[in-house]
Amino acid sequence: MFVVMSHAPSRLRLTAGLALVALVVACFAVFGLSAEAVVNAFGCAVLVAVAVTDLERRIVPNRIILPALVVALVVQTALDPSAEWGIASVAAGGFYLVAALVYPAGLGMGDVKLAAFLGAWLGYPVIVALFAGSLLTLVPAVVIIATKGKEGRKAAIPFAPFLAGGAVIALFFGNAILDAWLG
Repeated sequence: MFVVMSHAPSRLRLTAGLALVALVVACFAVFGLSAEAVVNAFGCAVLVAVAVTDLERRIVPNRIILPALVVALVVQTALDPSAEWGIASVAAGGFYLVAALVYPAGLGMGDVKLAAFLGAWLGYPVIVALFAGSLLTLVPAVVIIATKGKEGRKAAIPFAPFLAGGAVIALFFGNAILDAWLG
């Protein structure tokens, strides 16, 4: 029996699949054949899934991000017993929670949970992820304001793809950036 797919994979999903393959290869190239590489490949898979979903549907699904948060906390703590993972998770999620409470139209609770996941997965370099993700978001924001003027201020920009980009920067360069910032 043959099953005919009614929808061909979109360009976004094909691009995301290729990006995930590249990220997984990079994880094993940089971190070697190790548990750290597996954890980081898992984190990258979560980022790609969440970014695609946010671009397509404008949500960060709980069924992806909440289990990923728990897995990241448990696995990272098991591999490197430290309070770093919990502290970074609570700090990143808490920072975005305050922002979401202050301006609910600007940041969703999915973004808050994504920030908490990033803290649990990346540890202290989550600071780099949040900063870089915010900077990356400025690019489309400036383009929208430049092309639409005042009306562009009300345009919604899915934030998860930019946080994901910031997380990738933090994954591969976060410790070096933190060292440079802190001297």
